[in-house]
Amino acid sequence: MQFSESLKKNYRFQRVYREGRSYANKYLVMYVVENNSEKNRLGICVSKKVGNSVVRHRVTRLIRESYRLHENIFNSGLDIVVIARNSASSVSYGEIESALLHLAKLHHMIRVIFYRD
Repeated sequence: MQFSESLKKNYRFQRVYREGRSYANKYLVMYVVENNSEKNRLGICVSKKVGNSVVRHRVTRLIRESYRLHENIFNSGLDIVVIARNSASSVSYGEIESALLHLAKLHHMIRVIFYRD
C-alpha cells in the first residue's frame, strides 16, 4: 500500500472506535475518523467468530487487497478500521470488494477523479 500505513496499536483502534463514525453492510463494518496526516491508516479486525485461522487470514487478505487496488480513489488523512462479520467467511473477492467500496461511498471517502481524453 503506497499511500497508506497499518493501524497496529490498540490505543489507535480504540480512538477510532470511540471517535469515529460507523457504517455497516452484510459483510463488513467500517469506522472512520480523521488523523490529521497525509496518509491513511488501515486496520483490519477479524474475530474468531468468523472462523479458524485459515479463514480469518483469507478474509484479512481479501480486505487488504481490495483496499490496496482502490486506495488511489480514497481521500487521504483518515484512520479506517474494517471489521469482518461472520457472513464474510464464505464470500468471494468480488463481494468483499463491493462491500468495501459501498461502505466507502457511505462515508463519502471516495475522491471524484475526472479523466481527460
